[in-house]
Amino acid sequence: MTPNEAKERIDYLRQELNRHNHNYYVLNAPEISDFEFDHLMKELEALEKEFPDYADSLSPTQRVGSDLTKGFEHIVHARPMMSLSNSYSIEEVDEWFVRIRKALEGESFDVVGELKFDGTSISITYVNGRMVRAVTRGDGTQGDDVTANVKTIRSIPLQLLPGDWPEEFEIRGEILMPWEVFEKLNAERAYNEEPLFANPRNAASGTLKMQDPRIVASRHLDARFYYLLSDNLPFDNHFDNMEAARKWGFKVSKHMQLLHSLEEVDEYIGHWDEERRKLPVATDGLVFKVNSLRQQLNLGYTAKSPRWAISYKFNPERACTRLKFVSFETGRMGIVTPVANLEPVLLSGTIVKRASLHNDDIIQELDIHQGDWLYVEKGGEIIPKITGVDKDRREPDAAKIVFVKDCPECGTPLVRIYGEAAWCCPNHYGCRPQLTGKIEHFCGRRMMDIDGIGEETAELLFDAGMVERIADIYDLTPERLSTLDRIGQKSAERIMAGIEASKTVPFERVIYALSIPNVGETTAKRLAKAVKTMEAMQAMSVEQLQSIQDIGPVIGQCIYDFLRDPINIDNITRLSKAGVQMSLSEDKLTPAGDSLTGKTIVISGTFARHSRDEYKNLIEAHGGKNSGSISKKTSFVLAGENMGPAKYEKCQSLGIPLIDEDTFLRMIGE
Repeated sequence: MTPNEAKERIDYLRQELNRHNHNYYVLNAPEISDFEFDHLMKELEALEKEFPDYADSLSPTQRVGSDLTKGFEHIVHARPMMSLSNSYSIEEVDEWFVRIRKALEGESFDVVGELKFDGTSISITYVNGRMVRAVTRGDGTQGDDVTANVKTIRSIPLQLLPGDWPEEFEIRGEILMPWEVFEKLNAERAYNEEPLFANPRNAASGTLKMQDPRIVASRHLDARFYYLLSDNLPFDNHFDNMEAARKWGFKVSKHMQLLHSLEEVDEYIGHWDEERRKLPVATDGLVFKVNSLRQQLNLGYTAKSPRWAISYKFNPERACTRLKFVSFETGRMGIVTPVANLEPVLLSGTIVKRASLHNDDIIQELDIHQGDWLYVEKGGEIIPKITGVDKDRREPDAAKIVFVKDCPECGTPLVRIYGEAAWCCPNHYGCRPQLTGKIEHFCGRRMMDIDGIGEETAELLFDAGMVERIADIYDLTPERLSTLDRIGQKSAERIMAGIEASKTVPFERVIYALSIPNVGETTAKRLAKAVKTMEAMQAMSVEQLQSIQDIGPVIGQCIYDFLRDPINIDNITRLSKAGVQMSLSEDKLTPAGDSLTGKTIVISGTFARHSRDEYKNLIEAHGGKNSGSISKKTSFVLAGENMGPAKYEKCQSLGIPLIDEDTFLRMIGE
């Protein structure tokens, strides 16, 4: 094939693959099979490899995200991304409509009704039909350049379909994570004992800010677009512009509707208050916009939002369903949690069958009986909660739910944790779910990150008698693993590689992995920094442990008791002999500086140079202490853009200094 022939074929394949991508991901109307699509993609990949001079960063082959993004450049928006004023009732929307009618002095106007998708806002610029840049909303004035990640989202066109699009324009929308994808992601995170995303919005936002576009591609994000901006728009009204954008290849909601009267606006609200539950993506309300761009211009803006638009927020989703039974489940730390097992009910796009009742006090407060009809809410969050009981539907002879007295797993009498509502099984080294839970936790990603040992494998290894204590993991061999039914050669090799790699995991994560009561990830970092070595921590008295920053009497006693238990001593000794890190690394032993020693600092607002988490790390690295609330002990507030008014007022009343980003960086010598 000559270079000219290759160029012609490459152009054809890119055009065809873009068209099929649009058919599949936007129109949901594929014309060819997955096999045929993959065949075309492989042909294009081969040609691009053979003829690298014809490489194009917007080729369909680049959707997988092959480059590691090192950081996000801050981009100033050409047009500020303002927020909308919110309303929470039909009456408030009606009042807005009347204000618009009055402001337009009786001139007729139409309103466009749209679904308010619950994702993360994005603004994408196209030049000559090609994607140039994608920027997050940020603080409304500037955002992060996430183009490399947005390119991996298959429902967003890289090259527009033929049409009358302007030479240059900006289109705004929401990056979304569909419910189905969200459920699978949270199931995976639960399996790895990682914190669950609260809702698809958080999951989409977190995914879009990941440093590796390949992971972003694997999350199957989606998008909906809702506003077009340009100096040369094809139409003088919002509705027709969005219909044009749909023809160019953008995913515009088919539920966008042109409304001609107040009655139609109210009907639209009434319809979607119910129908939204059937959508495959999360919504948290509706948006109403004056359709005419000329009228929008005349209505103008307030300081924070356009006068020509308003959002209507849905009430939290609530359902009433029957309690089948309450189960009691023992966790890794011995806490027994009551769980309401429910008749399945649809809430926020997912089927809810279970909801935690948390503790005995909640059961008593709600006065739950057998077979009760319970009110379940999500309120935009994924974790359902029981908020009440329909006592009018209670059976006359229904027995009251009584908290168990003995551990449901091992039968040991439960004890009430002093000062708390929780009941705990004290059989920490003989209760099966506590032991398997500690093994699974130890191997989790944020702990020792031993790939291949999750909940099921931890239980399998425990039941086979191979791993009863966490140190037993380092006695495993490929030969022993191969004797287990569900572990093949590749799985065994992956586990052994994970075990070997875990020997380089930093000391602070080792502390977290040990499952010391009340010692979470943040406390483990504090401990590691203060004690430097496991040997030093083991030698400390309760008083010495309590003197460490943020380690109070309860946590100090927990650490002291844990380190003196013979089983834990044996575990730590064996882990050390296996090569697990039992001291801080050299780079962490040497602090970055001491310019913030003795200072307590509160972070508020948004920043341009570093993220909030990065600033927290910088504060600690230079000897300072992070605090989440302002008090007389606060040395100063690191204040970014959009600092909360309540925090600002408290600083004023207490005389707490406000330090801006640049001043702070100069303080630490950066």
